[in-house]
Amino acid sequence: MEKYERIRVVGRGAFGIVHLCLRKADQKLVIIKQIPVEQMTKDERQAAQNECQVLKLLNHPNVIEYYENFLEDKALMIAMEYAPGGTLAEFIQKRCNSLLEEETILHFFVQILLALHHVHTHLILHRDLKTQNILLDKHRMVVKIGDFGISKILSSKSKAYTVVGTPCYISPELCEGKPYNQKSDIWALGCVLYELASLKRAFEAANLPALVLKIMSGTFAPISDRYSPELRQLVLSLLSLEPAQRPPLSHIMAQPLCIRALLNLHTDVGSVRMRRPVQGERAVLGGRVWAPSGSTGGLGQRGNWVSPPSLQVGMSGESLSLGPHLSRRVEKSVTPGSTGSRTTSVHCRGVPRGPVRPAIPPPLSSVYTWGGGLGTPLRLPMLNTEVVQVAAGRTQKAGVTRSGRLILWEAPPLGAGGGTLLPGAVEQPQPQFISRFLEGQSGVTIKHVACGDFFTACLTDRGIIMTFGSGSNGCLGHGSLTDISQPTIVEALLGYEMVQVACGASHVLALSTERELFAWGRGDGGRLGLGTRESHSCPQQVPMPPGHEAQRVVCGIDSSMILTVPGQALACGSNRFNKLGLDHLSMGEEPVPHQQVEEALSFTPLGSAPLDQEPLLSVDLGTAHSAAVTAVTDEPVPP
Repeated sequence: MEKYERIRVVGRGAFGIVHLCLRKADQKLVIIKQIPVEQMTKDERQAAQNECQVLKLLNHPNVIEYYENFLEDKALMIAMEYAPGGTLAEFIQKRCNSLLEEETILHFFVQILLALHHVHTHLILHRDLKTQNILLDKHRMVVKIGDFGISKILSSKSKAYTVVGTPCYISPELCEGKPYNQKSDIWALGCVLYELASLKRAFEAANLPALVLKIMSGTFAPISDRYSPELRQLVLSLLSLEPAQRPPLSHIMAQPLCIRALLNLHTDVGSVRMRRPVQGERAVLGGRVWAPSGSTGGLGQRGNWVSPPSLQVGMSGESLSLGPHLSRRVEKSVTPGSTGSRTTSVHCRGVPRGPVRPAIPPPLSSVYTWGGGLGTPLRLPMLNTEVVQVAAGRTQKAGVTRSGRLILWEAPPLGAGGGTLLPGAVEQPQPQFISRFLEGQSGVTIKHVACGDFFTACLTDRGIIMTFGSGSNGCLGHGSLTDISQPTIVEALLGYEMVQVACGASHVLALSTERELFAWGRGDGGRLGLGTRESHSCPQQVPMPPGHEAQRVVCGIDSSMILTVPGQALACGSNRFNKLGLDHLSMGEEPVPHQQVEEALSFTPLGSAPLDQEPLLSVDLGTAHSAAVTAVTDEPVPP
């Protein structure tokens, strides 16, 4: 939340709290949904993931805009557009019994129509369209639909089978337990249109059985005859009991009734209604209000300019001036000695100078790095913390502390830290590294870190995977090739509780608590185990051979391996030099050409003895070789 300032809580939804926040970069008001994922079931986490996934796909002026998501205090935070005009349900409720003009009804309706058409064009069902989920701008003229928490992305399927939504807006086919498609959203659209015209819901009852009976019979009161026959007929067609009889959205937009409203909507964009202030009204000009004081109208009307109270939004804890308790006097002095180094001491006014502080205690851990030009292990600089796990990629080095923070070791910019190599010098300068904690990790506990060539993957204690770094080959799992500098949730896995993650040079494997295996990134040589050589920028579930359950995942540069529950190993990818043990060999035999396996596109049991005969406890993959630890040994056990 470093980029936002909380202002107030504006609501509590099915899965969390809704905050109104100020985005510090541009002083724009935004909505942030706080969803406590650690307390949610798998289905609830899937619903939260759906909302992120759907909002990212949509880009329409009548759909709430999605900005970003991140983890904060062990909760998923979804930042989205703020609609200050409230909901359409509140707008209708404030009308009491004063019916809306047909022009106003159609003005709202065609905007909802356009938004729903955009949603359906992306093969998405909203499944919870209602006036409470339709929002208004500050002038209450622009409609925006939101709350896609239980929406369904159809992909290749044409129907969804789960029954969800608000009871008053549920279609007859859902009451019968039948599958449904876009026509169920059109039924809900008819319910919204009826509510706009009647200021009450089409179907209401004291209990659920009575409500279902009303919906199944299609019993509802007719709308007022003050409205045109075309509008009344449109309501009837949208609320047809048979889904096939409900018109598709394209047909609705082609009706003369809606064409007029659609034309007005597009031709009036940006127009400003001009009128002269009349008696008893106030005109707003230049941030001031003209308040008429006399009884005469027209341009010669007398009145007073009134400055309205300004809205002041302050950032708590921040100020342009320092209070007395923050005033400081900074004294700089050159320490005597041959080095001539400059030291800076900071003293607070009113605080007596005490004895010199004791020296900084030694770090609780020592971390070393070597290779890549380092012939001997180099001790990395350490913050005062205990590191329990480390990982290294081509350029990055990362560790996890006992408290669950992510620590990074980075080389300073060129020309800083390591010094320059003087002309005629023989020895290379010793490389320098700077240690730092990853920023923006408030409330998030990291359990494990893995590194690829130019990217990093983190696993939290709540089973959520976050990635950052280079997005080449789709190895970040965000559905694109974009580089990301801060850890970002892999949204496609939010519906699963992950327990392991492993990185190759440019691909990733991840395992869930229910032994579900996912892979993404570069697919050359079949390293993803998906049966093809295709690359994927989103996690793909990997099929497992019958009788095997994944227990541990390992990634090499161009290959992958799984340890299964019985202690067997499955491998895929490049088997160069038989590094995966896929050749069918007995002990001491030379490989025969027809028994050699160059690559495996799917996870395949090992074929080389003794790896195919003994249960394995651990395994790791190198560039052209591998190592494994078995559960039994032929050596005698010492007493």
